[in-house]
Amino acid sequence: MVSAREKIAYGLGDTASNFIFQSVMLFLTFYYTDVVGIPAAAVGTMFLVIRVMDAITDPLMGSLADATRTRWGAYRPYLMWLALPFALASVLAFTSPEGLNDSGKLVYAYATYAFLMLTYTAINIPYSALGGVMSAQASERVSIQAYRFVFAMVGGLIVTAFMLPLVDLLGQGDTARGYQLTMLLMGTVGMVLFLLCFAGTRERVKPAEPNMPSLTKQIRLLWRNDQCRILCAVAMLVLTGVALRNTMAIYYVKYALGLPELVTPFITAGMLGSIVGCALAIKCSQKIGKVRLYIWLQVASALICLSNFFIPLDAPNAAITLQFIWGLVFQMSTPLLWAKIADVVDYGEFKTGVRMTGVTYSTVVFFIKVGLATGGALAGWLLALYNYQPGISNTQVAQGIIMSFCLGPALASLAVAYLMRGYALNNNRLDEIQQKLASGAQSPYPERPVSHSHD
Repeated sequence: MVSAREKIAYGLGDTASNFIFQSVMLFLTFYYTDVVGIPAAAVGTMFLVIRVMDAITDPLMGSLADATRTRWGAYRPYLMWLALPFALASVLAFTSPEGLNDSGKLVYAYATYAFLMLTYTAINIPYSALGGVMSAQASERVSIQAYRFVFAMVGGLIVTAFMLPLVDLLGQGDTARGYQLTMLLMGTVGMVLFLLCFAGTRERVKPAEPNMPSLTKQIRLLWRNDQCRILCAVAMLVLTGVALRNTMAIYYVKYALGLPELVTPFITAGMLGSIVGCALAIKCSQKIGKVRLYIWLQVASALICLSNFFIPLDAPNAAITLQFIWGLVFQMSTPLLWAKIADVVDYGEFKTGVRMTGVTYSTVVFFIKVGLATGGALAGWLLALYNYQPGISNTQVAQGIIMSFCLGPALASLAVAYLMRGYALNNNRLDEIQQKLASGAQSPYPERPVSHSHD
């Protein structure tokens, strides 16, 4: 059993990550378009172009973490080594140097966003893999991830509740300066939290053998993991939907509802719902089963987004309430997704005889970031399609923002629910796999997929 204290320490790492992750999802597009003055379409393209880098850096980082051997473990030391560079990268991304022309602003945005995503990869992949080696028990993995995402959403709550007020307070009328100083504060606190996570956690699951196959062979072996392939597709679609909705949230409140003063209450309501949802994940998955529950939650999330489409624009309280409910339902599924990554690591070892914790996590994280970039890119391109201009609202722009905010995420959730019908690693199957792994057995049918029986 992993103690509650250690689970809290692990969760603090995602509090730190979400200072940056939520800032990027909720505010970076708006910062680029309305503060720096970069065209929305260019911002959308940049988000997608930078993700090409991850196709190389993510598996390399996963393989490097798997091969790391220190007295602190394989994955924990990266939290200590990279806490400061990650904080620095977050400040640079929200810094707007004076005197740059339009091309210079775009080049600077590309360079600093790329640096931010590179450091995010280098610290987040080992951090994510750490959650899979703190315990081998399926129920404990859900619990660890539930603690993680409660604290992740606390980090998000801090961002949603304090980002804009801090920008106003610290900027003293200079919005660009306000964003820079706010990220300096959040990056510093995040650095401390990563160090606390490093100090308060332990690795218990035996790491991969040091004589691991080459990275190219590991990727080929990973492709044989049919359950991992499903999870990668699911992760990409999930983040596409949530990134699109979260990116459009500020525009929805400011330009569709016409109430810019409600931006902070609106996004904070969604984050409060997210905290409640993550906290409920453990009990609900125990009663319903994490695979079946995940499917139900995605269908419910889609229905909530569709309901949002029919809310009158003169009913902001109803919109805020529905945002809270969406956050609760949608984020209840997040710990379940991350617990499944540890499960497919076990399944992959059973099928191939090679345990690839870091490479598996890095692969799923790559698809998560592709989804994040796709959602962000779609938001930028759609704003350009609606002829969006900062500070100017009209019926065409408002209707386009509403459709993007409601219908896009609903379609993504429905697609995820459909794909999850093919996921078969329920608790009973995992117990069987882990028992065979403990006895040194490997699947006699390494190419045969598991039977599809949802828990």
